[in-house]
Amino acid sequence: MVDSVYRMRSLGVGAEGIPDQYADGVAAKVWEVYIGSKQERTDQYRNWIVSLLRNRRCRSVLDVACGTGVDSILLLEEGFDVTSTDASDKMLKYALKERWSRRKEDAFNRWVIEEGNWLTLVQDVEGLGVVPDGGFDAVICLGNSFAHMPDFAGDLSSQKTALKNFVQLVKPGGVLLIDHRNYDEILATGQVPAKSVYYNSQHIKGIKCSNLYVNGKPTLVTMDYVLEIPGLESVDLKSGNRIKDLATEHHFRLSYYPHRLGEFSALLREIFGDGSMHSIYGDFKPLGEISAPAYYIHVVEKK
Repeated sequence: MVDSVYRMRSLGVGAEGIPDQYADGVAAKVWEVYIGSKQERTDQYRNWIVSLLRNRRCRSVLDVACGTGVDSILLLEEGFDVTSTDASDKMLKYALKERWSRRKEDAFNRWVIEEGNWLTLVQDVEGLGVVPDGGFDAVICLGNSFAHMPDFAGDLSSQKTALKNFVQLVKPGGVLLIDHRNYDEILATGQVPAKSVYYNSQHIKGIKCSNLYVNGKPTLVTMDYVLEIPGLESVDLKSGNRIKDLATEHHFRLSYYPHRLGEFSALLREIFGDGSMHSIYGDFKPLGEISAPAYYIHVVEKK
């Protein structure tokens, strides 16, 4: 996708605060198809996260990047108590729809879903009256979600504020699970794998990648997603009418801050403190078992 004017994100996307890159509604619908349903989550991913949380005796989980609810639903079905937040109301409507359709199930009837801004997350969540005494057993921010936050100031100050809020909501002895794509590999090769350990959709045709450098420093990675989706329906935001798209090939653009493994690990140590236990996985395998994983997943225990 080549534009006469380079755009960081698809048209209709808000640009203030933490950008809601799904604000036009269409991107949210296409993204839902891209990530696939909870049944399309890879067994490797499901087994990894459920085993990790159970082995740590986690019960209460705060999903700070709920999106359409895929991870939250997976954990609800596995017996965890889940509170879910996201900055995008267009994404959350799919989670709310699922909660309503399964409201007769106790876990889904108790499922709390609310908009949440990472920069004010403590106030946002505490206002819901759902924070367990001492904090949540686990806070999760998965699916490369944290990289949506840009570094406009150039000093990662917004990222540090967000992480401090995450930490404040984790109980002592609890854990933060947070991940990012392998941006070291993306910056080195200029390519992004279309499929991964998270997403197993059959609609993906490819992902085109552009890397932006400012004064020699990688500052932005923009990905143009190409999907083959016949008969996609969306809702016109003005009229509320359902629209069936005659095109089968769909494109949307998302931009990310490229967290490199070493720098992001140092950032977590700074926020949690040097004495905190910090484990890193590559595609859910111990670090080093896979030479070039698509994702790095960090598990940090709060002292």
